[in-house]
Amino acid sequence: MLKARDLNEALAWANDSEYALTGGFYSRNPANIESVKREMQVGNLYINRGITRALVARHPFGGFKLFGGGTKAGGRDYLQHCLFPRVIAENQMRRGFAPEESE
Repeated sequence: MLKARDLNEALAWANDSEYALTGGFYSRNPANIESVKREMQVGNLYINRGITRALVARHPFGGFKLFGGGTKAGGRDYLQHCLFPRVIAENQMRRGFAPEESE
C-alpha cells in the first residue's frame, strides 16, 4: 500500500500512470475536491463514490492516455464516432476552357 505525504504527491503518482481510464477521490474538503477536478488526468473522475458502475446515459464512459481518447460511449457524440467521416473538397474556380454541357 502506498501512502502519500499530501494531496500533491498523490496527484503526481496518479498522473504518472501510463493509463488513466478511471480515477476516484474521497474528501470532505471543497478545496481538495476542486484541486483534484482541475489536476487529475483521467478519462472519468468519480468523487466521493465508487469508481465502477457508470450509469448508462448519465456517465459517458471512455479512456484517456493509453486507454484511448476518442468519443466516450454513451456520450452525445458517440453515434458520430461509429460513422466513417468523409470530406470532399472541390475547387469550383474554373479558369480557361470549360466544355459545354451535353444533353
